[in-house]
Amino acid sequence: MGTSSLLQKIESPADLRRLSRAELRTLAGELREFVLDSVSRTGGHLSSNLGTVELTIALHYVFDTPNDRIVWDVGHQTYPHKILTGRRDRMGSLRQLGGLSGFPRRDESVYDTFGTAHSSTSISAALGMAHAAKLKGENRRAVAVIGDGALTGGMAFEAMNHGGAPHGVGPADVLVILNDNDMSISPPVGALNKHLARLMSGKAYSAVREGAKSVLKGTPLYEFAKRFEEHTKGMVVPGAIFEELGFTYVGPIDGHDLDSLIPTLENLREAKGPQFLHVVTKKGYGYKLAEADPVNYHGPSKFDPAVGLQKPATAPKPTFTQVFGQWLCDMAAADERLVAITPAMREGSGLVEFEKRFPKRYYDVGIAEQHAVTFAAGLACEGLKPVVAIYSTFLQRGYDQLIHDVAIQNLPVTFALDRAGIVGADGATHCGAFDIAYLRCIPNMAVLTPADEAECRRALSTAFRRAQPAAVRYPRGAGVGRQPEATLEELPWGRGEVRRTSSIAAGAGKRIALLAFGTLLYPALEAAEKLDATVANMRFAKPLDTALVAELARTHDALVTVEEGCLPGGAGSAVGECLHAAGLATPLLSLGLPDAFIEHGDPVKLLALQGLDAAGIEQSVRQRFGTHLTLVRPAANH
Repeated sequence: MGTSSLLQKIESPADLRRLSRAELRTLAGELREFVLDSVSRTGGHLSSNLGTVELTIALHYVFDTPNDRIVWDVGHQTYPHKILTGRRDRMGSLRQLGGLSGFPRRDESVYDTFGTAHSSTSISAALGMAHAAKLKGENRRAVAVIGDGALTGGMAFEAMNHGGAPHGVGPADVLVILNDNDMSISPPVGALNKHLARLMSGKAYSAVREGAKSVLKGTPLYEFAKRFEEHTKGMVVPGAIFEELGFTYVGPIDGHDLDSLIPTLENLREAKGPQFLHVVTKKGYGYKLAEADPVNYHGPSKFDPAVGLQKPATAPKPTFTQVFGQWLCDMAAADERLVAITPAMREGSGLVEFEKRFPKRYYDVGIAEQHAVTFAAGLACEGLKPVVAIYSTFLQRGYDQLIHDVAIQNLPVTFALDRAGIVGADGATHCGAFDIAYLRCIPNMAVLTPADEAECRRALSTAFRRAQPAAVRYPRGAGVGRQPEATLEELPWGRGEVRRTSSIAAGAGKRIALLAFGTLLYPALEAAEKLDATVANMRFAKPLDTALVAELARTHDALVTVEEGCLPGGAGSAVGECLHAAGLATPLLSLGLPDAFIEHGDPVKLLALQGLDAAGIEQSVRQRFGTHLTLVRPAANH
């Protein structure tokens, strides 16, 4: 991958600061071209990164990074940042095993001041850094870059509510930059706004503003002047709410115009207290195909930039997400009580068709997982049947609401947990490793683990029709390709099934039973052919089929649980608890994700590295039970 003349000279932001303003504009074009070429070769986030090229250049040009701290909310827009901070030559390894992360990571670079990937955290983190600088007597600035979508998260406003008020050492010198790339209500960006932004960010305006406050304070004119300023400002800029929270609002300005960005940021760098800069950008900027279709170019796989995204020659297998989307529409047609809720993940969770067909029963609540869960609880209290479509890793953000507002009240809310298990290129922040463990311990909660697409549809119907909270977990992408039936048939509640029976007679050899939870049933079946083992498709992590577990424990020499979830507290732990409660001493081997965060990489490789492919399962069983297992089984309890 070639680099252009200016870009290849940039090894750190210090090199960037030596360039002239004209050279910066040239660099922006080269950087945008490099991002497009790089992502087309590796896959990754594209639209968001094309939209932040000029903003990234301006931030590193004006601020003394890494001494000044920049926190990128979510962090999916940081490819230009990575390229300008010494990682240009490693972009070919992006999101691959052992390569660069697709998000900021503190252990990857000193310029990645805070690890991100979930939204709405940047202002809290930057505020903490700004207060730390004050407490330590260090001269540094903290900047949070947050998108208009992430600003819908309640945590962002909690941080601003705190940041605008004097605490401890007083108001922190923190700058919040709103990267607004989707607000239809944004006012036009032009000469007036550019002039206004420079004026409002300058020292003269601040001096007059603060001087007037000082003179008028304690007089009847003070409140009048304050309200007049806010209301007048509100007529020309949409910043009144941020001023009310204690931030000085500046903007909106054109986020692709370096001649606006740089002087405004230079003014704000010198300003004291909480500042708020409103920057308007365009997703996919500079690449017409992405500008026209920023959603599909949000996270594309490899493609030819000259041609754009192409439909595959043969239709791929339906994904679990698509199976869920079709089921949701079918169940909504059959039951008018169904309402669907998503925290800003319409496309990712498969709700596009549902929104078209049932717009009055569709709720996108923004990036607000806590609200989504309690909102669902409120709907359920009134006799409706809410389905919350949410990624496994995002439900973690609504955990208190799940316990306090749904489970304690035993409300019939169905959670469709997409991206359960290993997700691949997005890495630890998006890996759905913990849902079985964190859901299994909650009273009233049910956890279903379907093995394939057909069973997933039946599991969803089963969960939806229960008068209790229930979660159905399924992975990203496609499974083995079992075509679901068009019916809304249910699974037997809390019952697993034996899918293969060992042919080894009692006393003739080691009889092993593999208990599979979820899609790892299929590698377990493959391994069982080599081991001549029994295989059970457990289907439910909770309620566990304790009768089946006990039966297999009494008729086999050892049990092996297999799950694509964390081992501590997971489904294997549930089987161990069952054996203990039944007084059964049958040896148990639990296979799953270790007590560690799983790095980014190809999902097939990652599963193999964890020993969760067919070969790994077989090897683990042979290592544990190959020569050391007694053939004498414990007597059954009476």
